[in-house]
Amino acid sequence: MKKSKFMIIVLTVLLAITMLAGCSSTPAEQPTEPTEPTETPFPEKSMDLTILFGAGGAADVIGRKLADGAAKELGEPIVANVRTGGGGAVGYQHVLGQKADGYNLVWNSTSICVTYHQGNMPADQDYSAFRGVAKITEEASAIAVKADAPWANLEEFVEYAKANPGKVTVANSGVGSFNHLTAAAIEDALGVEFKHIPLDSKESVTALLGGRVDAMVNMAFDAIPQVQAGEMRALGIVGTQRIDAMPDVPTMKEQGYDVDLLMWRGIAVPKDTPDEIVLKLQDAFLTSANSDEFKEFAKKYSLTVAPTTGAEFDAYMAEQDEMIAKLMDKIGLKKQ
Repeated sequence: MKKSKFMIIVLTVLLAITMLAGCSSTPAEQPTEPTEPTETPFPEKSMDLTILFGAGGAADVIGRKLADGAAKELGEPIVANVRTGGGGAVGYQHVLGQKADGYNLVWNSTSICVTYHQGNMPADQDYSAFRGVAKITEEASAIAVKADAPWANLEEFVEYAKANPGKVTVANSGVGSFNHLTAAAIEDALGVEFKHIPLDSKESVTALLGGRVDAMVNMAFDAIPQVQAGEMRALGIVGTQRIDAMPDVPTMKEQGYDVDLLMWRGIAVPKDTPDEIVLKLQDAFLTSANSDEFKEFAKKYSLTVAPTTGAEFDAYMAEQDEMIAKLMDKIGLKKQ
């Protein structure tokens, strides 16, 4: 009997050992719990924002202010660098030549459409080579003359231009630029022929005030200070509504001419930039754009703050590109 009890105990111990051995496994065999994908830290250093047009102009001033607000949200500096040339082509190609990692951005604008269709960009570098981060502002432009010019209004200017075809000199921001396209659209709508003088924004103002050109077509921001100082006379606003800073200046449409182009601006990055990085940038720039500080700042330059998401910006760029291409083809500027 004792022997039987002893054998039962032994067998019980052996069975327990066997069961424990079966439940154990080497570390390599241990099942692992699924883990969340690791998010790439961003940003970890300063970012570079390409400004396409001259220092001190509306694009430069507004872009820097917007970037400052976004940098506070992101926790790293955004360094704005002016890279001009080719109506924006130099700046666009610089950004496309960098890594699509979120550290290289461009203060994008209608110029991507104009520059591409003008033939200043390679065939595979139209608006779709970028993806939108956020659309931020819309800007009207203006046609202006010196305050002591012999034309008191647009009709007198048109009458003179028709009587002197090809002799009226009009400064704009260079062949293929948005201001050149606007000047050409005005020329077409008025039924006149201008002599276009390619100058950047600051040079256009200086040339007009110095009497070297008869008129300029520029962003309203560049004309407002001189109009308010009594040095220039704005003949018309190229936009959908009058500007608060120049309330007495009618739009071109009010005067019977179908010209209402707007310069839009936003932040864009190379198209292969990862989604999670674009979303972080989008949130930061939209927060900056929607801040009271930025809105008040933009108001000083007669800008309309109209922020949209990156996806909405992509759709908007596609629509604008089609419109700009048709307009450029109509006036003989389309080469791409």
